[in-house]
Amino acid sequence: MNRNLARAAVVLMSAFALSGSGLAIQPGLLSAAGSSSEGCFDPVAAGAAARGTTNARANDHRDITAAEIARIEKQTKAILAAKAKGQARPAPSGGGTDPAGAAFNHIPVYVHQMLSASGAGRVTQAQIDAQIAELNQDYAGADQNGHTGTANGDQPAKANTGAQFYLAGVDEYLNNSWHTDRQSTTYRSQTRKGGPKSLNIWLVDFSYLGIATFPWDYARNPGIDGIRVQYSSLPGGSATNFNLGKTATHEAGHWLGLYHTFQGGCTSTNDEVADTPAQSSATSGCPEGRNSCSLPGLDPIHNYMDYSYDPCYDEFTAGQSSRISSMWAAYRS
Repeated sequence: MNRNLARAAVVLMSAFALSGSGLAIQPGLLSAAGSSSEGCFDPVAAGAAARGTTNARANDHRDITAAEIARIEKQTKAILAAKAKGQARPAPSGGGTDPAGAAFNHIPVYVHQMLSASGAGRVTQAQIDAQIAELNQDYAGADQNGHTGTANGDQPAKANTGAQFYLAGVDEYLNNSWHTDRQSTTYRSQTRKGGPKSLNIWLVDFSYLGIATFPWDYARNPGIDGIRVQYSSLPGGSATNFNLGKTATHEAGHWLGLYHTFQGGCTSTNDEVADTPAQSSATSGCPEGRNSCSLPGLDPIHNYMDYSYDPCYDEFTAGQSSRISSMWAAYRS
């Protein structure tokens, strides 16, 4: 949900074009810069979630009301109950077909490099491979960044969510508008690959670190399903404090059905996950011992669905893992 980079930082990053063994442009994938009558992406209409800044993270790109959350939770329970009784839910149409064998433990990832007309914004194959490795490491609960949590061990245990990703394809497009995330509904619908089980990542240069759609949005608009990520946030990129690939991990969490840990503030339901401590607001940077809701005996850590610098991100919890599995079963399987 919002993880905005300060605009000045983005301008600097825009001028930095990574060199090296950039991917060859595949035949037929070049798109000349052009115009479109379609308006800019509307995050409210499309169901987007983002990770952004002013605190280098800022407020949600799309506010999610308590009423909307209640509707989604009720809908999800109904879908899962129907599936448990063997009542098949009609598959969403228009979203493409997933590769054979696509599953929660074998999620295809398509990376779309949205470059400027001159090729600015390209990342290397090594960076893309490192990003896939980062996703797998984080979702397996194996990431170690030196954050130790509290001495008395009262933090939720790191969870292996079971989600595993593999690189299914990479392509490039040369288009100044698409590179800066303009005409995003158009470019996503024209370039997206696979069905509900395929994660599409569009690498762009915009004023956020990342934006995602939720799994329950797929049925309504499958053509734009996926996540958009600031290209300089990939491992080895130029985004200071945000260049270890954690932006894609955070946005994939939304794509898999997780809210921010500070969703709902200091409430009993907050993010609909019982073992993530409630927070009154998003975290900024890497503070230790932040307890914004004055919770007794619990010292919230840097969860992947909070806002933190990349080196501080710690874990997904067992409750988040359970929710991811439920959302996958309801909307992507």
